[in-house]
Amino acid sequence: MTQVPGLHLRQTHNLVMSTQLRLAIRILHATSQELTALVDDELQRNPLLSRASDNADLPPERPAPDQISGGSEPLTSSDALIENTLPPDDAPPLDAEFIHMAEAGGFDDCYDRDGAPVAGSGGARTATTETARDWWGERLERLPAPVSLHESLGEQLRLARHLDARDRLIGGHLITLLDPVGRLSLSTKDIAIRLGVETTVVEKIRILMMGFEPTGLFAHSLQECLAAQLIAQNRFDPAMAAMVDNLDLLGAHEYARVRAICGVDTEDFADMLSELRRLNPKPGFLGIETPPVLIADLRACHTPEGNWRVELNPDAAPHLRLDGALMARSLSYGSRSDHAFVRAEGARARWLMRAISQRSRTLLTVGTEIMRVQGQFVDEGPTGLRPLTLQQVAVETGLHESTISRATNGKYIETPRGVIELKYFFTQAVKGRDAGNTQSAEAIRFKIRRMIDNENPGDTLSDDAIVQKLRKEGIDIARRTVAKYRDALRIACSTQRKREKAASV
Repeated sequence: MTQVPGLHLRQTHNLVMSTQLRLAIRILHATSQELTALVDDELQRNPLLSRASDNADLPPERPAPDQISGGSEPLTSSDALIENTLPPDDAPPLDAEFIHMAEAGGFDDCYDRDGAPVAGSGGARTATTETARDWWGERLERLPAPVSLHESLGEQLRLARHLDARDRLIGGHLITLLDPVGRLSLSTKDIAIRLGVETTVVEKIRILMMGFEPTGLFAHSLQECLAAQLIAQNRFDPAMAAMVDNLDLLGAHEYARVRAICGVDTEDFADMLSELRRLNPKPGFLGIETPPVLIADLRACHTPEGNWRVELNPDAAPHLRLDGALMARSLSYGSRSDHAFVRAEGARARWLMRAISQRSRTLLTVGTEIMRVQGQFVDEGPTGLRPLTLQQVAVETGLHESTISRATNGKYIETPRGVIELKYFFTQAVKGRDAGNTQSAEAIRFKIRRMIDNENPGDTLSDDAIVQKLRKEGIDIARRTVAKYRDALRIACSTQRKREKAASV
């Protein structure tokens, strides 16, 4: 059988991921912090983009291209976000020549046709800018810059006595080797080989730096970290050393065995255990900068009718504007290569603003539907959660499940009960004993935690006892499911809880 080359027509369906679609999906999936970082990068590379707030106190330079075509205000992402307005489909193309519009409209950009500044045209702006610069300079002088962990350790190393230049060089290298929790993953021998010095020299400096603040850094293990803190407190006696050497037994709640190894009575053992728990197992976390405060993307507030209304947080999404003045001037007086660059960057800026606006509308739609179903949570707490899935929200909003998943990933809503992630409201349904009576899995987990927190000091609830209590409330659930929920809540079994209570007594 021979194959003969030829031309054939075939019709297929393919999904093409354009650059604009990829950008929209990326922005929808991004958290508010990630979106801010993305916008900051775009502001640095795209000269046609600027924050709307950056120009709030300055006189308008010139109308943007959208305003030239008939709009009354420049297009900003905040306008599209609040008013649901986007550039009309019949707006002038980005490759339109604006030179005639510039001549007829009389752009007042404080420059003449030769590019020279017009005398007396920028006085008000200069005064405003200088005033703002003076104010910020005064603020920055008053506010001390935060000191990082490495900077603090470097200062302590410089102030340490009896260290020569080589010792300080070794100490500086040890600081760079710290992991996020404040320990050294490399052994002292490996560090000495890397630096080409004796192991005893590195070990001497490491032991000295373990006494730096916060105490316990530069340790090779958890036992060494805790021992350094106890030595600094003058509490590292033989009994405490034996307890530190048997942390694995403490983790298994073998308190009677550890007490016998330490050779102390019950009262002393309880004091030692409390003292050990007050130590910091990860001192490096003290030097990590404070994480940024969560900014809620949505807000839930009560209406006079008693319902819940969801609104966008204007501080969560960046407000951008297209610099029509710079765009028109570049297209008027720039070269052909400048025209291509300006058109490409203008199109990119428009798509970014549209994607941010679409992200905000999607968040508002999804958040409104979630609060319509879970509004009882705000009044009652976790026990008021109702079963909710992505598919249910997709049916009500007309959006795809993948879109809802991206819209709720890492997004938060501000409620009277705090700032809560949207994914928290999606819980599985657990059938009740009566037909049609369903409970959410999150509500059941909350009930299990409340039962264990309220159990009698001299008694502990087993998983079977929790099952019986839940069945009295109309919730038919298996014992293994209770154990699974308890493990997810990081609650020990009844045997371990009984040992902990006995040790605390």
